[in-house]
Amino acid sequence: MAFPHRDSVQRAVDLLAVLLAEHPAPAQVERVLRDHGEADPRLSRQDVAELCEAARELREVFAAADVREAASVLNRLFAAYARPPRLTDHEDGYGWHLHVDTADDGPWGAWLVTSSALGLATLLAERQDVPGGLCASPSCGKPFAHLGGGSPRRFCSSRCATRERVAAHRARG
Repeated sequence: MAFPHRDSVQRAVDLLAVLLAEHPAPAQVERVLRDHGEADPRLSRQDVAELCEAARELREVFAAADVREAASVLNRLFAAYARPPRLTDHEDGYGWHLHVDTADDGPWGAWLVTSSALGLATLLAERQDVPGGLCASPSCGKPFAHLGGGSPRRFCSSRCATRERVAAHRARG
């Protein structure tokens, strides 16, 4: 069984990749939500605007310079958005899991912040390190998560890493 906090972190990364782009369409965001198990998301432009604002706030966790700064950002998000933890089972096969949002049918933006912050905080506590970062490629800057072991990542994908290695090689001559 997958660990739910890892799923919520990857969902956050995938959503931020779309939501931080210029003028994301509801259909793009709905596709990512469906890919992550949301049965039939129907988003208005206002819902997407809320999600974009939430994404900008969550980006600060990925941009944190160190674990203390990441924890500070997460604590600020919890203070602003979270409610007492509760166990819920949506009867969708996912099983019992923690929620810290106000309700299962609350606003999309608050849901994104609380579910993502809970996953990122769990990952930070588990690893005792920042839960992710921003791609070091100047032409990218997308968030990514540190979900596995090994050395810390600098790039969101092997594609960005390869592009930067090739550019550095060409620059050396």
